[in-house]
Amino acid sequence: LNLCLCFCISGLGAMLVQQPHDVVVVAGQPVTLPCAITGYHGMVLWVKDGLALGVNRDLSGYPRYDVIGDHSKGEYHLLIQRTELADDGSFECQGIQAAIRSRPARLTVLVPPDDPVIIGAPVVSLRAGDPLNLTCHADNAKPAASIIWIRNGEVLNGAMYSKTLLRDGQRESTVSTLYISPSNIESGQRITCRASNKAAPNGKEATVTIDIQHLPLVNLSVEPQPILEGNLVKFHCSAKANPPVTHYRWAKGSSMIRDVLGDSYEVVVDHSFFTEPVSCEVTNALGSTNISRNVDVYFGPRLAAEPQSLQVDLGSDAVFNCAWTGNPSLTIVWMKRGHGVVLSNENTLTLKAVKQEDAGKYVCRAVVPRVGVGEKEVTLTVNGPPTISSTQTQQALYGEKGQIKCFIRSTPPPDRIVSAWSWKETVLESGTSGRYTVETVSTEEGVISTLTMSNIVPADFQTIYNCTAWNSFGSDTEIIRLKEQGSLRLAVIIGVAVGAFLALIVLMGTLGAFCCARLQRSKCRPLPLSSLPAADKWARNKRTARVTPHLECRTRPLRLCVFRLIPQGSVRRDLEQ
Repeated sequence: LNLCLCFCISGLGAMLVQQPHDVVVVAGQPVTLPCAITGYHGMVLWVKDGLALGVNRDLSGYPRYDVIGDHSKGEYHLLIQRTELADDGSFECQGIQAAIRSRPARLTVLVPPDDPVIIGAPVVSLRAGDPLNLTCHADNAKPAASIIWIRNGEVLNGAMYSKTLLRDGQRESTVSTLYISPSNIESGQRITCRASNKAAPNGKEATVTIDIQHLPLVNLSVEPQPILEGNLVKFHCSAKANPPVTHYRWAKGSSMIRDVLGDSYEVVVDHSFFTEPVSCEVTNALGSTNISRNVDVYFGPRLAAEPQSLQVDLGSDAVFNCAWTGNPSLTIVWMKRGHGVVLSNENTLTLKAVKQEDAGKYVCRAVVPRVGVGEKEVTLTVNGPPTISSTQTQQALYGEKGQIKCFIRSTPPPDRIVSAWSWKETVLESGTSGRYTVETVSTEEGVISTLTMSNIVPADFQTIYNCTAWNSFGSDTEIIRLKEQGSLRLAVIIGVAVGAFLALIVLMGTLGAFCCARLQRSKCRPLPLSSLPAADKWARNKRTARVTPHLECRTRPLRLCVFRLIPQGSVRRDLEQ
């Protein structure tokens, strides 16, 4: 189960993003067969003609074989150094746990022919009028060498050919015989046998009695192109020369390439090959021929002139410069960060009479279609007077400590801002004066200035406070008023009083209804007020007087119960008053 789980996890999301392809290589040259499997951490196996070469990067049984590439990117490229004929075969890259197999890639190893040999060379003596029979053989070639005869630079026709397969079953030897009539031979002529195949397209030659000599005729080819930066390009310098070519010399721009001596130069190109030509100089005994070519390299934007951030005064012009190179032709776009408006398509961005709102970050972006994008960010800082933002009405509790604040932004930076609070006849920049204290705190975005008042009094709510800030470019002022925070205690008292009054009315109504219900069941007689002891007491002391109601009740069902106060004597007069 653990093994199965390991297999499943290793292969989850695996994808073969690079795989080997058929390739033809000349024996002795290195070759790399690409293989990349992303999202995979299992075993990777290279197989040649059905035979496993090794697991992952362990190919210890094949000293000339190496697995290269970035393991974190899933690269398992097979590098074969100094290819031999034995390397010819079919190769596969396999991700075992993910059941991934690349397509079979055929590696064909070509073997150039041995130097051709003309029997009897270098000099063949003929008697006058004798025909000339020349035999040239080119051995150990794959594929078999083709032999041509050349005289004075022209191919001579009529030769006969034969091929012989060698014991290894792959290489062949070629023999060519040329018949030349006596009438067609001149003294001092040199006739060349040239043997070539795909491994030696320029051919190998053997010469006898060649008189015509010339400087190298050179053709410099560059393949492939156009080409994207970072890819391999091959320069091939093909030359025809008599006497033979003695050496090749390569250069890039004005710098010699000393480690390349043959007729081919392979290199991974970068942007510099677009402007610096590669030259091939071919030399023989007579002299040299030099030819050069640029490479049409596609490369993304490269910064040629880096823009610089600016700090300018309010109302001044701001000029940014930015230069890029790229191939094919690129487009330059200037924009302000966070805005979608294109400000310029030139190397230069000019902002006329800048305002505070122009401050911010600007981006110089270069786009090479289908190749790449580059950008560089710069900052515009606008020096100007400070700006104050604050709530114009702030609150505090009567009798408590109160604060009012203002926030100040400015360029030059906040540490150069001077701020002050003023009210009535008082101006305070910092510190404490009586009940008032000013504190200033700097932040990344600006300055917060706070005016603290201890023991708020009613007059504080009638005062106008000014928060003023200034720097070398000017000043700004914000007017702030202090408002008493809601009178909570008074509202509570009023609410309780109203509630108690309503409850009393409900209680009195309930008692009145109850009394009326009791009285309708009995007769009631009016009681003279004077008969109550309390009446006399009330007469003597009005502050403690109690009035007894006179009740009238009837025997019929009670519809209305009337209470009447019947004051007597002075009590009546007092009540009337």
